Amino acid sequence: MDPSTNPAGASPAPDGDIPIAEFRAAMHRAADIAADYLGGVERYPVVPRVSPGAIRASLPAAPPRDGEPMAAILDDYLRLIEPNVTHWNHPGFMAYFAITGSAPGIVGETLAAALNVNAMLWKTGPAPTELEEHVCDWLRQMVGLPPTFAGHINDTASISTLIALAAARESAGLGVRQHGLSGRADLPPLAVYCSDQAHSSVDKSVLTLGIGLENLRRVSSDEDYRMRPDALQAAISADRAAGRRPIAIVATVGTTSTTSVDPLPPIVEIARRERLWLHVDAAYAGAAMICPELRTHFVGAEAADSIVLNPHKWLFVPVDCSVLYVRDLAQLKRTFSLVPDYLVTAESGVTNLMDLGVQLGRRFRALKLWMVIRAFGVAGLQARVRGHCALAQELRRWIAGHPRLDVTAPTPFSTVCFRLKPAGTGEEQDRANEALLARVNQPGEFFLSPTRLYGRVVIRAAIGNLRTTREHLRRLIVRLEAAVAPS
Repeated sequence: MDPSTNPAGASPAPDGDIPIAEFRAAMHRAADIAADYLGGVERYPVVPRVSPGAIRASLPAAPPRDGEPMAAILDDYLRLIEPNVTHWNHPGFMAYFAITGSAPGIVGETLAAALNVNAMLWKTGPAPTELEEHVCDWLRQMVGLPPTFAGHINDTASISTLIALAAARESAGLGVRQHGLSGRADLPPLAVYCSDQAHSSVDKSVLTLGIGLENLRRVSSDEDYRMRPDALQAAISADRAAGRRPIAIVATVGTTSTTSVDPLPPIVEIARRERLWLHVDAAYAGAAMICPELRTHFVGAEAADSIVLNPHKWLFVPVDCSVLYVRDLAQLKRTFSLVPDYLVTAESGVTNLMDLGVQLGRRFRALKLWMVIRAFGVAGLQARVRGHCALAQELRRWIAGHPRLDVTAPTPFSTVCFRLKPAGTGEEQDRANEALLARVNQPGEFFLSPTRLYGRVVIRAAIGNLRTTREHLRRLIVRLEAAVAPS
C-alpha cells in the first residue's frame, strides 16, 4: 500500500472473511459435532451440573486482539459450551413444553445462516417471502384451517399474540395508530379477556400495548381448568356497564400448566355477539391438529380472527418458529404498514413481510419449516404426535393406579399433571411435591417442571421430544416409583 494513501495510525483495509478452506473444514467438523451430539445427547445430564458464574469465570476477561483459528474455537465449544447447556434435545427433557431441533431443521437453519437473508421486502428476499407464504399455507392445510386464513412466521407466540392484539386494538376503530392512547378524553379504558390459565404473554401484550394490566380480565376456569363462558360474558357486561371498551378475547387451546382446552364454540358466540376480536393461543397444542382425531379439541377455531401455533414446540422445527394465522391479512397491514422512502420498491401485488408486524428485519425461518415438513411428511409428523400422546396416556394410567399419586388435570394431548396424594397441611403438601420433583430430577436422566393448580404445587411431565421412546417412559416410571417409595 502507498503510504500516502494510508495516513499515520489508520488501519489497513480488512482482508475479508476467513479463507474458504478453513470455513469448509470448520463446517465439516461442526457437522460431525452436531451429529455426534444428537446421537449421544443422553451422555449428558439434562440440566448441567454447573454453578452460576462458572462459565463466565472460564472465559477470558477481554476479547482476543488477533483472530483465532476455528479449530481452537470449536475445541472450546466442546469444552465450555456443549456440556454446559440445558439439553432441550435430550429425550428425558419433559419440563415446560419439550422441543426438538430435528436434523432436517438443523440443516435448514444452517443454510439460512449461510444465505443471511433479510426478507423485509419481497425485493430483499423473493424466495424467502414466497416460501414463507407457501409453507404457512401447507401448514394451514395440515391443521385443517379454511383457506380464508393467511399465515406468517414470527419468532415466538409471545410476539404473535402481541401482533394479534395490536390488530384487535386497531380494528376497534379507535384511531390508536394515528392518535395513540395518551391523554385522550374521548377514549375509555380498553379491556382484554382471557382465562386464569392463559399464558403470561397475554399480560405482556397488554402492558406493551398501553392497555394496562388492570384492564386484563382473567376469567375464572372450571374444574377442568377451562375458561367459563358464563364468567366471560359477565365480565364483558360488567365492563360495558362501567364505561370500559372491550376489544378482544384470548382463548387457549392447550393451556400452559395443564394443556386444557377452553370451550371455543360458546366463546365464539360471545365474541360475535359482542363484536370482539377472538385470538386463539394454540402455541403448543395447535400442532396436534395435524391428526384428524384430535381436531375435536379445536372445533370453533376456524371462526377466530387470529390463531397462533408454534412449529418449534411440537413439529420438531428448531427454535424459533411461531406461525400467526389471521383471517384478514389486510387488517395486519392497516395496523403495521409503514413504508419510508428508502424502502419503496417498484413491485406491486407482492407481500412485504415488514408490513405484518413490528419488526423490519426478518430472517429466513421458513426454510427449516419447509425442510422438516418435506423430510418427515405429514404422515410421519402425525405418527410422532400420536406416539407422544400414547406415551402420555400410558404414564397417566400408571399414575392413576399408583396408591401414592394423583392425576390432577385432564390429559388431552401429551402432558401429564400429577402430585403426591394429599397429606398434611397445604404447605406440607407443597414441600412434599417439591421434594419429589427434586428426587426425580437429581440424577440428571429426566427433567420435569412444577406448576400450581388452585394454589398447590403439582408436577408436569410434558412428552414431546422427537427422541423420547417407550423405553424412556419405562425408565421414568422406575424413577418415579423409587422417588415416591416411603423412606
